[in-house]
Amino acid sequence: MENTWQTDKSLVKLNTFGVDAKAKYYIKIEDEEALKSLVALPSFGSQATLILGGGSNILFTQDFQGLVIHMCIGGIEVFEKGDEIYVTAGGGVVWNDLVQYCVDHGYAGIENLSLIPGTVGAAPVQNIGAYGVELMDVFANCRAFDIQEKSMKVFDHDACQFSYRDSFFKNEGKGRYVITQVTLRLNKKPDLNLSYGAIQSELDRRGISEPSLRDVADVVSEIRVSKLPDPRTIGNSGSFFKNPIISVEEFRTIESSFPDIVYYPVQSNRIKLAAGWLIENCGWKGKQVGNTGTWKNQALVLVNYGNASGSEVYEFSEKIIESVYAKFGVLLEREVNTI
Repeated sequence: MENTWQTDKSLVKLNTFGVDAKAKYYIKIEDEEALKSLVALPSFGSQATLILGGGSNILFTQDFQGLVIHMCIGGIEVFEKGDEIYVTAGGGVVWNDLVQYCVDHGYAGIENLSLIPGTVGAAPVQNIGAYGVELMDVFANCRAFDIQEKSMKVFDHDACQFSYRDSFFKNEGKGRYVITQVTLRLNKKPDLNLSYGAIQSELDRRGISEPSLRDVADVVSEIRVSKLPDPRTIGNSGSFFKNPIISVEEFRTIESSFPDIVYYPVQSNRIKLAAGWLIENCGWKGKQVGNTGTWKNQALVLVNYGNASGSEVYEFSEKIIESVYAKFGVLLEREVNTI
């Protein structure tokens, strides 16, 4: 394991924003035993640690003066129980690779989550979601290593305390647990969710009346590609802000002044607003300031046009938050983790 350690490691290729930051120490972990051995070292815990997966939901505003643990545990296993399919994937598996694997094998449940960047291990932390589906809808359990107790623990659905783009691992469990694998409960009999966004209209345009899992995955992928920039060509982390959830009463007040506001009912007394619409209607869509800005096709996405620092991106996001609050009285929250 000693040979895998690196010092002053550049993280520019390990975060999708493409921000040039360095880790004082870096180690790549490819199995649970390597993680256990690392934590067992007498020196472990003497400095700050950061768990890094695909780097798709992080913004480095400075160098990390500690140890970056890069989780790269692979592998996909399947257990069938009637029509239910339990798919277990290593925390380092690329999320979209898992989606494509499931679609190819006819395992339904995550086809709407195609092309979400990042790794499997980060999915429960963020409770990732898109197009009417969230990870918590199909989550069975996950294995995580408890750094304090130095032991493995299995978290079931309830233990993860899922909510919109949130979980136990972002709150009480932050920094303590490292997710090494995730198990999803999928199904051989698809119950397709076509109501969100432009999925149904795109299927209609293609003349598809009885869509397959592959049809849905392809349509979702095409919609995402049309709206979102490829991190390989322009740095970004996908959606930078959460879609705010407000009360019906708050919504009615805003709607009275902005009747064309885009929204989605999520509970009997809660409304989800489209953050992209709010940002766009404050004049930010496609706007560039210095080396950063919002994407021309989706105001919810902040981008690195070449040499932006993390601090530059963060300051730009602050201006957007202030602008949206001033106009709508809605306080946006960042979806991206800031270091």
